[in-house]
Amino acid sequence: MAARPYWKGQIRLALVSIPVEIYAATRAGAAITFNQIHEPTGKRIKYEKVVPGIGPVDVDEIVRGFEYAKGEYVLLDDKEIEGIRLESKKTLELTQFVDVDDIDAIYFEKPYYVTPADDLAEEAFIVLREALRRSRKIGLGQLAMRGREYVVSIKACGSGMVMETLRYADEVNKAASYFREIGDGEPDDELLDLATTLIDKKTGKFDASDFHDRYVDALKDLIERKKKGKTLNIDNNDKSPDPRGGNVVDLMAALKRSIGSTSKKVAPKKLDKVVPKIVPAKSRAKTPTRKHG
Repeated sequence: MAARPYWKGQIRLALVSIPVEIYAATRAGAAITFNQIHEPTGKRIKYEKVVPGIGPVDVDEIVRGFEYAKGEYVLLDDKEIEGIRLESKKTLELTQFVDVDDIDAIYFEKPYYVTPADDLAEEAFIVLREALRRSRKIGLGQLAMRGREYVVSIKACGSGMVMETLRYADEVNKAASYFREIGDGEPDDELLDLATTLIDKKTGKFDASDFHDRYVDALKDLIERKKKGKTLNIDNNDKSPDPRGGNVVDLMAALKRSIGSTSKKVAPKKLDKVVPKIVPAKSRAKTPTRKHG
């Protein structure tokens, strides 16, 4: 069965309009969900919509309300909300273009595939796609979907395009409030060389299929064993090592061991250049360390 479009409309660039359809590019993973169960009876707990002092109410009697003061609401029905006219409900106008690396990754929210709506739209669609690819630009605009207006980006992707919803500035916490206590000093050159070498040895091409949710696998195994009535011995004592780092000498030794334990070999000449001697105590004292608290 063909997927249903998430949104239908047009992309507009100046006087050019391209009819398109947008499809969700992602889907929910194999997450394990739980229900609340009344243990004495083994029955599932359900929730009723109730009004204090009145009790359960009929779903048809429920409308939306905005609380403008304590206990005071403006009531709105679905037709009134649908009646709000925004041009971006049916048209995504590309109003700005930026370099592909200009937008911080934290602003990207959710991807969608964009396709031409029909054969007549295909030529203009391909022209826009290739222009974005050749210029290495991302198009920006605003689009209304499912009760809100989003800032969105459009970029070339294979033979189609990808639209991504972006977070507004007021939806992103300022990084400075979290990073202000992290030292801004330069790291020790020898430590930096070791870390860079380790990264180089572990560098490869990204393949999403290389990763899977091991927690879900463990939960499935737990559920299967419980279904078979097996007794489980749960060890709640966390014996994992302290994740907090040690001093500079420990860090250097750990990096050296890490390089030696990786499967990909490094030419001896290259390794000789980056394996340092132990840093004297005076030099180490100048190296900034991260505070813990």
